[in-house]
Amino acid sequence: MARVVRSRSAEFFKHLFILVVLFFAFVPMYLMINISLKDNQQFSRNPWFPEAPFHWENYVFGWNHLGGTIFNTAFVAITATVLTLVIAVIGAFFFARYKMPGSKFLFGVFIILMMYPSVANMVPMFKLITSLGLYNTHFALIIPAIAGGQAFNIFVLRNFIEDIPQDLFDAIEIDGGNMFYQIWHVVVPLSMPIIGTLGILSIIGQWNNFVSPLLYLRDTNLQTISVSLLYLEGEYTKNWGQLMAGYTIASIPLVVLFIFCMKLFIRGLSSGAVKG
Repeated sequence: MARVVRSRSAEFFKHLFILVVLFFAFVPMYLMINISLKDNQQFSRNPWFPEAPFHWENYVFGWNHLGGTIFNTAFVAITATVLTLVIAVIGAFFFARYKMPGSKFLFGVFIILMMYPSVANMVPMFKLITSLGLYNTHFALIIPAIAGGQAFNIFVLRNFIEDIPQDLFDAIEIDGGNMFYQIWHVVVPLSMPIIGTLGILSIIGQWNNFVSPLLYLRDTNLQTISVSLLYLEGEYTKNWGQLMAGYTIASIPLVVLFIFCMKLFIRGLSSGAVKG
């Protein structure tokens, strides 16, 4: 009987803890959507609960200011993510399957790069971007993102590729398949959960990237959504409804992405937990 009581108490506190975590996770989203339908007077008078009339024109204002930047951000995020993963898979395959002198030292260098703060690289990176003539282009965001994402992606993918049975690669080599054939027909299908997880993390990182677009992009028609949200804030006053509507519009693509890729993301995380 005492064991049953302890079990029920443990279940109660476990569910209570989950509800508290969910509360703090969803309250900011609720407030953002709630405030996005108000003007400043309604926000000052009643910031916590919905209040009529609802100002849907805030979303029209937000879309007019952010619509073009969403496509810019999607182009940069998707291009950088795809190219980053392609190069990372090839690099991880090399470190996992080819043992050559200095390969362990080179992989150790990649591990050290994971600890290097990106802020310390701003000045030399800015000089490099301007000297290459990439300033005020989307390639100024894409190329550094590809280079900067290699260390972590190769570190994660290498462990997965090492766990793939060698017999699969030997069978393809007997049939005359080269390295790229092995990557496409063995590595990519078996590592798809972790590749998808890394892809989601990369897209989220590029979508929320603020410093690089602020440094490298000058024209407003090339700007990404993170910097464009800054322009929604007034110089002397803030229209909180329009500002929150802009943040809601900016978050919708990420929410949709996570909803459709949730199973793939969870599979990637659980695979990482099983493989240690």
